[in-house]
Amino acid sequence: MTQLGVHRIEVLNDEPNGRFAHNPEPLREHLDEICTEVVSRQAHMGIVVDPDVDRLAFVMENGELFGEEYTLVAVADYVMSQKPGPAVSNLSSSRALSDVCARYEQPYHASPVGEVHVVKAMRASGAVIGGEGNGGIILPDLHYGRDALVGIALFLTHYVEQGLTMSQWRSTYPAYAMAKEKVTFDPQADPELLLQRLADAFPNAVKNWSDGLKLDLEEGWLHVRKSNTEPILRIYSEANHAHAAAELASQARQILGS
Repeated sequence: MTQLGVHRIEVLNDEPNGRFAHNPEPLREHLDEICTEVVSRQAHMGIVVDPDVDRLAFVMENGELFGEEYTLVAVADYVMSQKPGPAVSNLSSSRALSDVCARYEQPYHASPVGEVHVVKAMRASGAVIGGEGNGGIILPDLHYGRDALVGIALFLTHYVEQGLTMSQWRSTYPAYAMAKEKVTFDPQADPELLLQRLADAFPNAVKNWSDGLKLDLEEGWLHVRKSNTEPILRIYSEANHAHAAAELASQARQILGS
């Protein structure tokens, strides 16, 4: 960090003894301490990684999260400003990355969920940046793997160039919201028939069957995937605000469960 020009660094829970101070998954419900400390210490930002350093999240100066989906969005914005080219994320990642690609007049590609699928799509499309909405950054100029340290360097470089606070910078990107639901189905039932029922309910949607069913709609999107271990269909949705995203997910759950 000091080699990147960061002069004041305050580390929390830095004793490497294998005992985590909280659940190590970098989700908001596990990050009360750093969100509070960023504000109380008047820090410009907080940086959070998971134990194997492939997921990355940022805390803004106001104690709120920048948004794990927007880690990739911000990094892709910087990379494409320096080296225009395609970008890839998985089908359950935010539409905001596609919006950034449109800003640079570059193609966006969506892959099935999973790092191996993202990498395959990146290689096939010649993508200059890719990753997943959980904060995973893949920069092919270095290597084809999620790397939080690479993400930190790119994010900080772009942040300094903005001349804005974190929250001001975040407001320059589209404000999408996500919702998640799930529905249990009879183990004897064919989940493909349930997905077809959902597809039929949205005849005007753009449909992608490469990983469950992704429905792109004018007002947002729905992505439904079967669990690999349980008779459950997982529902992900995104829209322009939280209420609309929740409504989309609820509507899908009702259709699938009827």
